[in-house]
This record gives sequence, structure tokens and C-alpha cells, in this order.
Amino acid sequence: MALKARTVLFGGLGLALVAALGYVAVRSEPAAVDLHEITKGRMQVTVNADGKTRIRELFDVAAPIAGTVQRAPVRVGDLVVKDETVVAVVEPGSSNLLDARTRMQAEAAVREAEAALHLARSRLREAGEDLALAQSEHDRAKTLVERGAASATRLEYAEQTLNIKQASESAAISALEMRKSALDRARAALLGPDDEGGTDGWLEVTAPATGHVLHIDVLSERPVLPGTKLMSIGQPGDLEIVADLLSADAVRLKPGARAIVERWGGPEALEARISKIEPSAYTKVSALGIEEQRVDVVFDFTGEPGARAELGDGFAVFLRIVEWEAEDVLTVPLGAVFRLGADWAVFVAEDGMARTRTISLGRRNGAVAQVLDGLVAGERVITHPSDDIADGTPITER
Repeated sequence: MALKARTVLFGGLGLALVAALGYVAVRSEPAAVDLHEITKGRMQVTVNADGKTRIRELFDVAAPIAGTVQRAPVRVGDLVVKDETVVAVVEPGSSNLLDARTRMQAEAAVREAEAALHLARSRLREAGEDLALAQSEHDRAKTLVERGAASATRLEYAEQTLNIKQASESAAISALEMRKSALDRARAALLGPDDEGGTDGWLEVTAPATGHVLHIDVLSERPVLPGTKLMSIGQPGDLEIVADLLSADAVRLKPGARAIVERWGGPEALEARISKIEPSAYTKVSALGIEEQRVDVVFDFTGEPGARAELGDGFAVFLRIVEWEAEDVLTVPLGAVFRLGADWAVFVAEDGMARTRTISLGRRNGAVAQVLDGLVAGERVITHPSDDIADGTPITER
């Protein structure tokens, strides 16, 4: 009887052991996951872009005439005063040296002009003699008509002849002046650099505005043409920011939108606002070789000028332009959201199990999305769920 009882006992223990081993073999280990608690808070949707500072009003100084600009009397950073500070000195261009052929042609032109002048003087003398004869004939005819010894027709003919000779003399005088000018022009073509005057004709260019010299394009003495840029002048403190945005991003922004200026080198972020969105876009090739339509957007600083005193013209900045922002917004991390058919869904932790839940999303930024429906504050969702997670999977927080 005792043997039979021991057999039953050992048999029961064996069955219990087998059952325990079977349970251990078939049961699944809880999946380790990262959980995030749903909360309400402030949310921003921004358009991010690289920008560059520039001086709002830039004045370029250019050479007004062709000549030789002297070494710049100012240096980068110097303060200049409008209409007072001389920023450039230009010597008018001198004549070019003449080669043998050009000189011979010029000398021949001078001789030709001298001969023409001599001819014009001779014709003037001839016209003067003809006029004197016509005047004498006119006076004689007038006397005879008064005495009744000649007809009035003879006097009319004499007056006509006198008028013609007077006009001929005026034409001869004009021709003489023309030949003098032609001779002066021909002689001027023979002038060389050594035949011209000194420095009395040098032109001093003054600053077009009060400010600082930002850049000097022509520092040393060199020949220049009219319109050659010599330097730029502006106020370093009068800064704005320009950033080129994708046209698809620019249409979502409005003048007056707030922007946060970061990565400019200072300890604190700066504030700015959109002052202007350019009305015309342009094509720009990206670093990946893709053609993009870009739009320049201009920003004005809104904080105290002293906070950005270190900034200058052409400095690089990073902009976060606020497209939309609100307080007390229920958000979910983008890493917790996935597609379930045509809907958005998340895995919610409930009683140690992962439960699939469909949700509705609103606005999104690079980190979170606005939850319109499907979640409440305090619930916890699985972030970056693996392929092993499904509805009903046991989970444990990692």
C-alpha cells in the first residue's frame, strides 16, 4: 500500500514537472520597448533655412571717367562722410603712343588741313573783293536812278547782286572757321602723353553716403574704364537677412512671420520677422544636382541691436521660420506613428500588452505631430516599434 502511494506521488510530481516545462517552452517573453507618455504643450511648425546677413543700403563707388585711378586713400573699415571724404582720385586718360603708320597718317592730315585752311582764306579774300565790287555797282546804280539817267530795273539787279555777294562772304567766313577747327583736330591727333598737362585735371571722388568702407575693389593704381567699381560703402549696423527658400515653402509664409535666428555664433538665439517675399523665383541647382525653384525672403531683426553687435555683412545664420504655433497641443512623436491602411495608428501600452489604435493627425513638424483624435494625455505609446510588435504582444518597458 505504501509502495502504491509513493508511485502515485512520484507520478504526480512528474506530471507537474512536465506541465511546467511545457508552459515554459510555449510561453512568449515580453518584448522590450521604448514608451512615451502623451502630453500637452506648445507646438511649432517651422520652415528651416540657411540665411546670410547683408547691409540694407549698400553704396557702390564707380569711376566716373576713363583714366588711371590712384592708390585708394581709404582702407576697409574706415569711416567716411557723405560729400566730404575723398575715397578715390582718378587721373583722366592720356593719349596713346603713335606708331609709325599712325603718325604719318596724322601728319598728312595736318598738312591737308593746313592746305584747306589756306584755300578757305583765299576764297574769303575773293568773296570780299566780289562784295566790294557789288557794293560799288549798287551805289553807282542808285545815283543814276536818282538823277533819272538809269531805270529802276538796273538798281534792282544791283541790289540782288549785292545780296548774293554778301551771302558768299558769310559762307566763306564759315568755311574758314571749319578749316581752322579741322586743323586743330588734326594737330591734336599728333599729341602724345608728354605733350599733355599736369595733374590739374585730376578728379576727386567723394563718398556718396556716410558709413564705413566695406570692400575695396581697386586698391592700387591701375587704368579703369567709366563705371568700373572701386569700392562699397555702408552702415555695418543696418543689417537684414536674406534666405533662399523653396517656392513651395515660401507660399506658406506671410510677411510679418516670426523667425528664430540660430547658429550665428552668439550665445542666445535672435529674433527676426519677414519683411518681404520676392515676387519672382529663380532656378538653382542643389548639391545633389537637382534643379529647384527658389525665392529670396528678406528678414528684419527685431531685438536689441547690441545683442548682435558682432554680426557683419555676409555672415551665415540658420533660420527657423514659424509657419504655425499654438499652446496646449496634444502631440505624439513621429517615431510612434505608422500607416494602417489609409489611416494613421500607434501602439498603446495597456496592461502590459501592445494595443493597436487608429488616430487622427493634424499639423506636423520634424519631431511630433498634432493629435486630433484617438489619444488622451497620460497614455503611453511605443516609439519606433519593431516588426515583432503586433496587437496583443506582451511588452515590457526597456
